[in-house]
Amino acid sequence: MPPAVRPQARRITALLGSVALVLAAAGCGGGAGSGSVSGRVTSLTALDYYTDASEHAQWSERLTACGRTAGVRIEHRSVPGASLVPRVLRQASSRTLPDLLMLDNPDVQQIARTGALTPLDRYGVDTGGFTKSILAAGTYHGKVYGLAPTVSTIALFYNKDMLAEAGVGVPRTWDELKAAAARLTRPGRYGMAVDANATFEGTWQFLPFLWSNGGDERKLDTPQAAQALRLWVDLVGSGSMSKSVLNWTQADVHDQFVAGRTAMMLNGPWRISAMERTRNLHWGVAPIPVRAPGQTLVTPLGGEVWTVPRSSSEARRQKAARVLACLTDSTHMLATAKQYFTVPSRTAVASRYTEQVPTMRAFVRSVERARARTAELGVRWPRAATGIYTAVQAALTGERTPEEALRRAQQSTTGP
Repeated sequence: MPPAVRPQARRITALLGSVALVLAAAGCGGGAGSGSVSGRVTSLTALDYYTDASEHAQWSERLTACGRTAGVRIEHRSVPGASLVPRVLRQASSRTLPDLLMLDNPDVQQIARTGALTPLDRYGVDTGGFTKSILAAGTYHGKVYGLAPTVSTIALFYNKDMLAEAGVGVPRTWDELKAAAARLTRPGRYGMAVDANATFEGTWQFLPFLWSNGGDERKLDTPQAAQALRLWVDLVGSGSMSKSVLNWTQADVHDQFVAGRTAMMLNGPWRISAMERTRNLHWGVAPIPVRAPGQTLVTPLGGEVWTVPRSSSEARRQKAARVLACLTDSTHMLATAKQYFTVPSRTAVASRYTEQVPTMRAFVRSVERARARTAELGVRWPRAATGIYTAVQAALTGERTPEEALRRAQQSTTGP
């Protein structure tokens, strides 16, 4: 799924220390679901941000099925994405955490840091067969605290009819991308579209260009990072990409594409179901171009992980771990991936998946080399992400050169 947009990230970070102190002093109570007087656990609570009615119902069915394997009933609640982490921090302080908690993968480390989560190895949850980056997304200080049933990333979507009419091949390098976007641009239509807005989504879309060119969020003021940002500046400056990308969300980019107002776009696989319902839209998907042949494409890893919060009841944690293990077994993993056009987290399952859903091949290939956003900076990632999207905005508006914008970003990331 797309990365959550959380303007309150700095305020949340400031709360972590106090929550950790509370947990260290008292431990977590947790689990509003009930059991009998004898201690037998008959129900568990689960919390996520799947507030869409259809998606909530689908996850309720999946949780119910996995709860049945553990012999418990699941009380499933969903809250808006922006309010999930603040709610979790409040519940951690009051010792009322749910038994099962879904988190966007970049949030796992900051929640684990408070002591609110339980390492999954205590309950024998199978973590075999996951790619290194997927495990890293749910890991804090060497311990796995969360597992994702499926994951996602982004790729290049293109309109087959428009490319054929213009005699343009699918671009594989940045030069090819600029040339193709220029030839595809005409009145009422741009050649290329991205989400470059001032949120974590904007950073998410820029990361493949930064990382694949050898850039690094630990040091943003490098020639490699400037080259990546210059590419976007050139696309806007040449008229091949609309200046409106400064305000577009990934949903807006999708709308431009299906309406025929852009020939190519960056987006995630969660858009495929809507595109398949669009009449007369003939589209393809390919890996995001790299600057030079031979470079390795590195994209950001998206998706949610399920965790088992700490509580005073060992029996509840054991039951919750059984449900989590069920959600991440091969059968449920494959079913979830097919339902949402995401990528199974276990490599062997992903291989079978591409044979059954060929449109997902580019995403499966990219996930193999995808990187967790917190892999390098851990809980300091939100500050770097803010610096990156601020630099993108400054460069695309012409306020600063790519070099100047990234120098400012580096200063803001490393400053007090």
